[in-house]
Amino acid sequence: MKYTITLLPGDGIGPEVMGAAVRVVDSCGLGVSWEPHIVGQEAIERFQTPLPPEVLDSVRKNRVALKGPVTTPIGKGFGSVNVLLRRELELYANLRPVRTLPGVRSRYSGVDLVIVRENTEGLYSGIEHRLTKGVVASLKVATEAACLRISRFGFAYARKHGRKKVTAIHKANIMKLTDGLFLDCARLIAPEYPEIQYEEKIIDNAAMQLILNPAAFDVLLNENLYGDIISEIGAGLVGGLGVVPGANIGEESAVFEAVHGSAPDIAGQNRANPVAAILSAALMLEYLGEHESAQRITAAVHAVLAEGRAVTADLGGKATTTEMTDAVLRSLERAPAAPHAAL
Repeated sequence: MKYTITLLPGDGIGPEVMGAAVRVVDSCGLGVSWEPHIVGQEAIERFQTPLPPEVLDSVRKNRVALKGPVTTPIGKGFGSVNVLLRRELELYANLRPVRTLPGVRSRYSGVDLVIVRENTEGLYSGIEHRLTKGVVASLKVATEAACLRISRFGFAYARKHGRKKVTAIHKANIMKLTDGLFLDCARLIAPEYPEIQYEEKIIDNAAMQLILNPAAFDVLLNENLYGDIISEIGAGLVGGLGVVPGANIGEESAVFEAVHGSAPDIAGQNRANPVAAILSAALMLEYLGEHESAQRITAAVHAVLAEGRAVTADLGGKATTTEMTDAVLRSLERAPAAPHAAL
């Protein structure tokens, strides 16, 4: 089967790590055609918007996109491309598998979590206004439809992938209406999946417990802001954002992305770690049903990390982005299918 995939290289190191991911996907011989579009800073300079309409049209048409990191101005200027993409395309579920990787330094071992985050509501709705001089307010939005939808996604994912437990993260002791609605919806969906254990944890306690004993968690179900925070903690358990893939999934389309930043300080120096981008591409192939290729890519990345000789500086090595990608490609040529799917 042939695929046309929207490619969004992004800012900073984005074009470098996306170039690595494209090389790895192309090596699988799946007949992928890439449809590149610019977003972020270059799009602002050329089109006066970080997300030109043709980008959305391309993703709607192709239904799948692979995206690099995009710089978001802090406190002023244009809005986040990530938030705009998720909102405009109704990519309501953010999915981040967090797993210990061979050869990657961490204080933890055996971490195997999946973080599911509602992507369209909460404080990230961006509804803010000025009440009076020196006083501003931000509205936290929750709807029953969105809470039910993300709850069902989390439980369905757990069932499909043989997961045993779903933990709903909340602050309903304080935000009784918004987070209360989130819990009500999770509780409504849980009985449809009787084989899956269901529990609830307050966000601050969950953050502490995740650091103390990540093995106590399996699938973590979050509203938007909590999911963002928990995802960063999860990445810290396994070596950082440079090794964690991500996906944004809706009913009609999906965007796969490395979740780290654009790192402008090393852009263009061929020093960026391509692992998160390559593993995000593996997630994309799994989503497309190309399970064997996704598994082979994952196994190839694991082999390079375990060997440790061709890894970038952030992973303790001296390899360039190109050299590490070359090593993954060599490993891919001889890699058998991995025992577990990338997604």
